[in-house]
Amino acid sequence: MTDYHDTLKNTIDVLAPLAAIGSFLEVISPVFGLIGAVLAVMRIAEMVTGKDFVDLIRKKKDAE
Repeated sequence: MTDYHDTLKNTIDVLAPLAAIGSFLEVISPVFGLIGAVLAVMRIAEMVTGKDFVDLIRKKKDAE
């Protein structure tokens, strides 16, 4: 990945939990909090498995 992608991922890593916490405190719209929570779970899954989230949810085709 490029530096731009890493910077974007790090920014999302910071903003996603803040959006979720802010939503639970009714500071911002609950929709944005839900989006933040989903993004945070996706990033946690990536960190735990060491794979991109797309690779985790993509089904592998059977060899024919």
